[in-house]
Amino acid sequence: MRWCSFKIPLAANPLLAVFLATTGVLSCAPQRPYRTPVPPPRPAPPVSAPQAPVPQPPLAPTETSRQPLPQDPRIREQNIVSKTPPAAPPTAKETKEPLKPGSPGGVRAPVEASPPPALPPPLPDDSSLLAKITPGVPPQRAASLRLTEEGRKLLDAGEPARALTPLERGMAIDSSNPYGYFYLAKAQNRLGRYKESMNFLDVAESRLGGEPFWLAEIHALRGDNFRAQGQFPRAEVSYNYALRLNSGNRTAAEGLARLQSDAQPASKP
Repeated sequence: MRWCSFKIPLAANPLLAVFLATTGVLSCAPQRPYRTPVPPPRPAPPVSAPQAPVPQPPLAPTETSRQPLPQDPRIREQNIVSKTPPAAPPTAKETKEPLKPGSPGGVRAPVEASPPPALPPPLPDDSSLLAKITPGVPPQRAASLRLTEEGRKLLDAGEPARALTPLERGMAIDSSNPYGYFYLAKAQNRLGRYKESMNFLDVAESRLGGEPFWLAEIHALRGDNFRAQGQFPRAEVSYNYALRLNSGNRTAAEGLARLQSDAQPASKP
């Protein structure tokens, strides 16, 4: 800090002395360095969200000018000369079947039908009920088998109504006799009672399922019931099944022969 001293005559002019003293004091005081005032910071402009680019419409393809090719006189003459009507497609009659591979000389070999499956040999006859009465058979079963055999002979003689009496007596003695159910079904079939015959056949089949000879007899008789009721497809199925079990079943063979003769159209006179 510096001090300044002035010698001022106060008596001469007191106002001038005061002014000069004030000016000297101010001039002796330290001066602040001069700085350029800094302007206040401006607020940053708000950041707007980026806008999606506006898709520009596709430019229409410019068609290139096509100039006609020069016509060759030779090509024109050739087109005029070769202008012939197109060949007609082959008709159905002219189409030929593809040749069978391996046929000599390109000749179609006739297609042979596959032979029917061979039937097994016939089973031995097991229709005798008296042969089933062995020493180990209980007396009730033996008596029932004798009465059933009596009813079978009456059926073979063409008397189904009379055959019912011994057959029903035999079943009353031994209701577990499976052969009695079969012959009762056969008697009902001969009397035209086909539904009753079917019921007895169902019981006989459940008890004779392990004997192929008698199972074939059951299916053959079932075929007779179907044929008598006009159900020929089902009758044919039953006959064929009976023959597969026993090719020697005469009832099934005769039934199939009747079905084939009925299916043939009557010849005109």
